[in-house]
Amino acid sequence: MDTRTLGELHVSAIGLGCMPMSWAYNVGQADPAEVEATLHRAVELGITLLDTADVYGPFTNEELIRDYVVRAGLRDHVVIATKAGLVPIDATTYGRNGSPEHIRAACDASLTRLGVDTIDLYQLHRVDPAVPVEETWGAMAELVAAGKVRYLGLSEASVEEIRAADDVHPVSSVQSELSVWTEENVVNGVLALTQERGIGFLAYCPLGRGFLTGALTADGIGEGDFRSANPRFTPEAMAANAAIVDGVRAVAARRGVTAAQVALAWVLAQGDHVVPIPGTKRRRWLEENAAAVDLVLEPVDLADLASLPRSVAPRY
Repeated sequence: MDTRTLGELHVSAIGLGCMPMSWAYNVGQADPAEVEATLHRAVELGITLLDTADVYGPFTNEELIRDYVVRAGLRDHVVIATKAGLVPIDATTYGRNGSPEHIRAACDASLTRLGVDTIDLYQLHRVDPAVPVEETWGAMAELVAAGKVRYLGLSEASVEEIRAADDVHPVSSVQSELSVWTEENVVNGVLALTQERGIGFLAYCPLGRGFLTGALTADGIGEGDFRSANPRFTPEAMAANAAIVDGVRAVAARRGVTAAQVALAWVLAQGDHVVPIPGTKRRRWLEENAAAVDLVLEPVDLADLASLPRSVAPRY
């Protein structure tokens, strides 16, 4: 597996989003044995970056990393990235808490759930509008000084917030959505700023929450699935956006690969500092995703993908 850097942190060119293993997407279909096998297969394939968060579950996703990776003796083979700053209010609602007190307590709790002494990449899940980002970031920098955390990242932050945090302590990564049908971070300047400042960009949902693979149908979204309340996943929106999938499939057919691999290759082509983190709970999709590192899109492929229509519905 090729590697890329998030600031000074070296990781595999494609990471693994662990969220679907216990949260958001048809969790009832998760088989613990398959989840464990998927995590072990990721290590075998050279995928080093495992992305989780305290709120996933809530508070269960990190324990999967502890039970299936750390206790299996694989800690030295992976880079563990987790997050704090989102607080569950009820089953579908989350608040933000960027207070230094919360961040310190959340870090200690994550260390316990993960079963590790140090978190490799600690990310602010969302900036709290009630707390200056410099104040939150200062508390996170203290965690680095204390040896509890190695590097720091932001998630869904603006250009101004990234600059403000980076002036306090180096930002190693910015995590946000990036895919063929989600290019807001190209338009708003975040992708360019991260490249300019030597910050890694962690691209979540690089497969459009499964839509860009062409395998997802409205019938495949179960009750309680996060996508069931997402405007892009109404039957009407999915039908209207089918042309996007058709375009990705056309490129895939020409190159003799899958639609998912084309979608991931497009993300990888957006900059050497970009690391997609597709999420899955199954080895089959993990292996397909990992093979995308070997696909280099030709200019005609990129042109065809750039000409695709935009989504008829917003992300949220």
